Amino acid sequence: MRVRSRVRSRVRPVFLFLAALSTGLATSPALAQQDFSAVQIEATHVAGTVWMLVGQGGNIGVSSGPDGVLMVDDQFAPLADKIRAALREVGQSEEAAEPRFLLNTHFHGDHTGGNADFGDASTIVAHTNVRSRLAAGGSPDEALPVVTFDQALSIHFNGEEIRAFHIPNGHTDGDALIYFMDSNVLHMGDDFFSGRFPFVDIDSGGSVEGLAGGIQQVLDNVPADIRLIPGHGPLSSVDDLRTYHRMITETIAMVRGKIDRGMSSEEIQGEGVSDEWADWGAGFISTERWLDTVHRSLSGGAGAENTEHGHGTGASHR
Repeated sequence: MRVRSRVRSRVRPVFLFLAALSTGLATSPALAQQDFSAVQIEATHVAGTVWMLVGQGGNIGVSSGPDGVLMVDDQFAPLADKIRAALREVGQSEEAAEPRFLLNTHFHGDHTGGNADFGDASTIVAHTNVRSRLAAGGSPDEALPVVTFDQALSIHFNGEEIRAFHIPNGHTDGDALIYFMDSNVLHMGDDFFSGRFPFVDIDSGGSVEGLAGGIQQVLDNVPADIRLIPGHGPLSSVDDLRTYHRMITETIAMVRGKIDRGMSSEEIQGEGVSDEWADWGAGFISTERWLDTVHRSLSGGAGAENTEHGHGTGASHR
C-alpha cells in the first residue's frame, strides 16, 4: 500500500560530516546460464516513504510517494520486469514502474545489471568512479550514470532530502551510502553484509581497513533507531552493524598479528576464526576466502577475487 503518513524529521547535523570525507553490467556467460524465472521480488515497508525489495542480487531501496519513485540499485537485467511489477505494487500506479531517479551504490553487476533497462526513463546517479568503471567495462551509454559526484549529493524527493555520501576505499573505490533523512533509513550497499563475511573488491580499490573505517564513521554519527538496508542480508539495526564492525576489526587484528609472526594466508585460513564468527562463512564469502581477503588487503596483495567469485560479472547471491 502507498505510504500516506510522514514521519517527523530526524536530521542529525553531525551525520553530514561524512560529505567531507570489475565490470559493472551483468553480461557474462555465467549470467546467461542462470535461470531467473523462479526469482520472486519481495517488498517490505521499512519506514516513512522507504521500501526494501529483495530478489536475486543486492537489496534494492525504494522511495515511493507523491513525486513518484526513486530506486537504489537494480539487481540483474533479466529481473527488470519483475522489479517493475514490485514498483507498481508499492507505488500503486503504472508510472511507478519507471523510477524517476536510479542511484547506484557501486558498480558491481548484481547492483547495476538493470541500468540499461531503466536508464532510458530514469536519471542514473552514482559516484564518479562508478561511471568510470562501468564505461571501462563496456557498458552501453544508457547504463551509465548521467549525474556523478565525488563526496556527496542531495536529491529532494517525496518530501525529504535523500543524501548520497561517498565512503572511500571500502567495498570498492566508488561506494555510496544513501540516507533517507526524514524516513530515517540508510541504504549501505555492499559496505554492509548483514550477519555474514563481506566481499571486499581489493582489485577495484576496496580494502578491509577502509571498510572498517567507513563503518566506524557511520556508527559514530547515525541515530540509534535508524533502519539499515544492507547490500546483502536482512533489514538491520545499528546493533547488527555494530556486531558486523566488531567482526571486521577483530579479524583484521587477528590476521595482522599472524602476519607479524610470519604466517602465510594458507596457515591463517587453516586456523580459522573464533567460534563467534564460525557461522558467518555460510554465505557468499566463505571463512577461508574472508581470511585470505584480509591477508591480501593488509599485505598489499592483489588477485583474482572479483573474477573468481563473479561478483562484478553478475554471479548470483543474496
